Amino acid sequence: AGLAAARHQVLADAGWDVERRGLPGAPAVRVFAGAERHATIDRSLRLLGLGTDALHPVSTGPQGAIDPDALAAALRDAGPGPTIVCLQAGNVNTGACDDLRRACDLVHRHGGWAHVDGAFGLWAAASPATRHLVDGLETADSWACDGHKWLNLPYDTAFAFCARPDVHAAAMSYAAAYLVGSGGAPAGADLTAESSRRARGFAVWAGLRELGRDGVAALVERCCALARRFADGLSAAGFEVVNDVVLNQVLVGFGDDARTDRVVAAVQTDGTCWAGGTTWRGRRLMRISVSNATTTEADVDRSVAAIARLAHGIGGELVH
Repeated sequence: AGLAAARHQVLADAGWDVERRGLPGAPAVRVFAGAERHATIDRSLRLLGLGTDALHPVSTGPQGAIDPDALAAALRDAGPGPTIVCLQAGNVNTGACDDLRRACDLVHRHGGWAHVDGAFGLWAAASPATRHLVDGLETADSWACDGHKWLNLPYDTAFAFCARPDVHAAAMSYAAAYLVGSGGAPAGADLTAESSRRARGFAVWAGLRELGRDGVAALVERCCALARRFADGLSAAGFEVVNDVVLNQVLVGFGDDARTDRVVAAVQTDGTCWAGGTTWRGRRLMRISVSNATTTEADVDRSVAAIARLAHGIGGELVH
């Protein structure tokens, strides 16, 4: 939804009505995103007819956040034209956040649309302890965010926020004579591609009503603290934590790739806790994401002990 709104606006700025005329013959839209973007960016570009050839990857820093200098150079070299930039609040592997304030300023100076993928990292804004990580978020044109991670809401709960409601509705709405209220003020079905979507707004309202502002902040802070506890415990046990733990993501190596995969498989079979594997910067790693509202310090300690027990029982070198 965010990128559909972006497509509408950047082409309208170029004098092209994409909803009426489609993409054939339209000015080329350039999309810039970090090299470590989430895969849904690529899928969205395919579904919107822009295609992945429109994508220009921008290099990232040591923790996976987009390099602002590289973004500035890419925008400068591209010159004028319809431009969308996809930024990230919470790298899916490391939790790193882009410098949103500087990046959004760059995008807007080049007349582009700044979209922020904040699947889980957007919630950092709820806590005074982590709010600085998403400074400048409010200057973006659109955000995407999930509720099924940190808020522990039903799985298909997600949000699209657009700073320009008229653009959002123009990109997504539809009308039919038999639909009550159709063609009037935009309603829920005018803002999403899912006309038959369940009333997820009720579950969101109930969750936020239960937690309150302080409850959401406490949930974010506790998960971040537990992630650091995971990192400290596994480091003390002799394993390699490869990322700066800034949110709730922890990446751990157990030696070579094959050994790490064997440890991940052993942990999943053991059943004390569950952690998946990932590939980051060419290495296979265990990815620990702390988001369960009921996880405790005792759970973390028990999990660290189980991971250590299983890893030490697998042959091979621990040191990468």
